[in-house]
Amino acid sequence: MTTILVTGGTGTLGRLVTERLRSEGEHEVRVLSRRSRPYAVDLREGTGLAEAVSGVDTIVHCASSPRGGDEQAARHLIEAARGAGVRHLVYISIVGVDRVPLGYYRTKLAVERLIEESWLGWTVLRTTQFHDLVLRVLEGSATLPVMLLPAGVADQPIEVSEVAARLAELAAGAPAGRVPDMGGPEVHTLSELARSYLRASGRRRPLLNARLVGRAYGGFRAGGHLTPERAVGTVTFDQFLKGRFPSA
Repeated sequence: MTTILVTGGTGTLGRLVTERLRSEGEHEVRVLSRRSRPYAVDLREGTGLAEAVSGVDTIVHCASSPRGGDEQAARHLIEAARGAGVRHLVYISIVGVDRVPLGYYRTKLAVERLIEESWLGWTVLRTTQFHDLVLRVLEGSATLPVMLLPAGVADQPIEVSEVAARLAELAAGAPAGRVPDMGGPEVHTLSELARSYLRASGRRRPLLNARLVGRAYGGFRAGGHLTPERAVGTVTFDQFLKGRFPSA
């Protein structure tokens, strides 16, 4: 039986990865997060990390924060993993981190490079945005009388449970390097996604597409965060919304 540690194991993705691995009955699965005992560790500080990775065969690194600290957290994790003899580090990244000059994307790319240069066996999977994230963005925009949307931007949302299943599969296998990207089944403009959300939730809002400025916006307009050739997801955004708003 292998021992697998999931960082960010109580989050949207990490929780599902943990459940998937445990359901297979072939692994001892440890959950690491800032508040999850017995492995309550803040990766940015690294205190208690050596104990958490002791005896671990594989780490699935799902912990991440747009507020910063991911590179420091990755350095601590890599150092501890090397010291413990971990054979495989699996990392979840984002499609377009090398094409869209957004600060958070640059951080994810930097973490990818740290892992590639770590002397550990490694696997990196990039995916498009989760349905949950797109929904949160649209819900936030709908708090205003008019939904403001970046003009000319599309998205390719994917179901998080499908990503979790793929990560669990990769964690159970040998280090594979950069594996093929995962994209959702459909590419839609943000206006189309917003209309789907409004229909499903029963809300009414006018839409206003606004042209923005900056290189990151240009990267999104150019579709740098999309992977239509890897539309391997099966759950559409409309199907996801039906699950979230069953009675609307």
